[in-house]
Amino acid sequence: QVQLVESGGGSVQAGGSLRLSCLVSRDTFSDYCMGWFRRAPGKEREGVATINTNTKPKYGDSVKGRFTISRDNGKNTLYLQMDSLKPEDAGMYYCARHVGGGSPCPGGKSSVWEPFFGDWGQGTQVTVSS
Repeated sequence: QVQLVESGGGSVQAGGSLRLSCLVSRDTFSDYCMGWFRRAPGKEREGVATINTNTKPKYGDSVKGRFTISRDNGKNTLYLQMDSLKPEDAGMYYCARHVGGGSPCPGGKSSVWEPFFGDWGQGTQVTVSS
């Protein structure tokens, strides 16, 4: 069974940056659309960004222009560079793998992405103080 392990969370002041990483245990990493999701306290989990190999990343509206998703297939690792952080970016951040190898990342708004992802990490906490 695939394992996804996030790291890089922490506490930062508003306007600061963090870089999250997600190490995936399977060598088939490159075949899958990967995504970052987050859950703020008292809210439902929402899509942040997705990326497939050799395709353009997709971002949720609230993070466009501030966050950058990337992947290193040679290291089986997914990244999320978060810049210009805001207090509303705080929450638990999850790495996730699409249910189907070779499938494209889901289209549409980030609110509809979650059902397409079947493997999840435990999450890494991000705190942003004002």
